[in-house]
Amino acid sequence: MSGHSKWSTIKRKKGALDAKRSKIFSKISKEITVAAKLGGADIEANPRLRLAVQNAKGQNMSKDIIERAINKAEKDTSSFEEMTFEGYGPGGIAIFVECLSDNNNRTVGSVRSAFTKQDGHLATNGSVAFLFDTKGVFVVPANEKTEAEEFELEMIDAGAEEMEENDGFIEITSAMEDFGSISKKLEELGIDAESQGLQRIPNTTTVLEVDEAKKVLRLVERLEEDDDVQNVYHNLEITPELEAALAED
Repeated sequence: MSGHSKWSTIKRKKGALDAKRSKIFSKISKEITVAAKLGGADIEANPRLRLAVQNAKGQNMSKDIIERAINKAEKDTSSFEEMTFEGYGPGGIAIFVECLSDNNNRTVGSVRSAFTKQDGHLATNGSVAFLFDTKGVFVVPANEKTEAEEFELEMIDAGAEEMEENDGFIEITSAMEDFGSISKKLEELGIDAESQGLQRIPNTTTVLEVDEAKKVLRLVERLEEDDDVQNVYHNLEITPELEAALAED
């Protein structure tokens, strides 16, 4: 399991996702609005919007909130731009940040500040991107249906490269080009994913001492708390020692 995915699992165990539910809803709502602005409000004809709505449902976002986010696209005069940042955290850990922003200067300033205050630094574009592969990642609840051998075979036939169960969920990883076929297969099987999308998975991960690793994760958390930041990826190895230390915090 990638460092980013393992970090997400740890946050789920600690209940951090529930504590930050409004922040999660805000980020998904922004993605829904931007998707509708760029490709139209027809979910069936707009793949990006369809995916955003599926993720919203996976997070138990209500139908009313989803519809408001779609309708906002017609009234919102803001012009959102996708931005990415690359940098290094403590211990030389590579960090890749994806943003949706309606104010470039604000976003650049806040991301740079987060790196600087947490002993990291921004780098030029391309400095760390090559350390990550873009993969399809699906997180589905572990239950009788998804733990059955037939389900695993269906996923493999659809293009799954790896399946791993952890903390009541199954993470399915695929090549980028097989993302659509797995998403379609889950829909055919009547399985709602908690989340699905393309993620940057590190080619290799780096082990740090626990104290240094915690500094990296504090930087990741600070970035994730920024309203303009949609996703943060890193190549820190979440070791058993680090996981145990985080559970005690």
